[in-house]
Amino acid sequence: MSIIRHALLAALLPAVALGVGMPATAFAAGGASTATITVTGGVLAISVPTDAGNLGSLANTVGGGTISGPLGQVQVSDARAAAAGSGWVASVISTAFTPPSGPAIPASDVSYAAGVITKVGTATYTANDPSDLTGVVPAVTATGITGDNSATWDPTITVIVDGGMAAGVYSATITHSVV
Repeated sequence: MSIIRHALLAALLPAVALGVGMPATAFAAGGASTATITVTGGVLAISVPTDAGNLGSLANTVGGGTISGPLGQVQVSDARAAAAGSGWVASVISTAFTPPSGPAIPASDVSYAAGVITKVGTATYTANDPSDLTGVVPAVTATGITGDNSATWDPTITVIVDGGMAAGVYSATITHSVV
């Protein structure tokens, strides 16, 4: 070999031995990371039909009678992740059924029957079936809740119509709430 080659080889050997100009191999130490997410409690809500329509009709008689009809689907959704054993109460109130003119049918003559309650989740549901909607009264009560739940029912509204009431369309506002 020539002296120049030896000199060049002698100059390159330390660089090759040290890894200069060579890609370095990456080594990682083991470890774990803790990651979290937060799911916040939801709300307790009630949905009701915006327009129940006509509950029925009755021919005017001296003795009076009753008119009954479905109000439409009412649903309570409870996404609060409430503590085991807690509950809620869905309440109802009605105004008087008033005609365009003449005497009204008082809310004390209006009753509410929840009917079949369809449930999702763990709870015990009770239909309270109030017979007088003058004040805010319990319609459906949920007890023994564990976690999220919902209840759906289609109540029947019954109105006592006294004899001799004026012919016409009577209307009322039926309001639900839940706590």
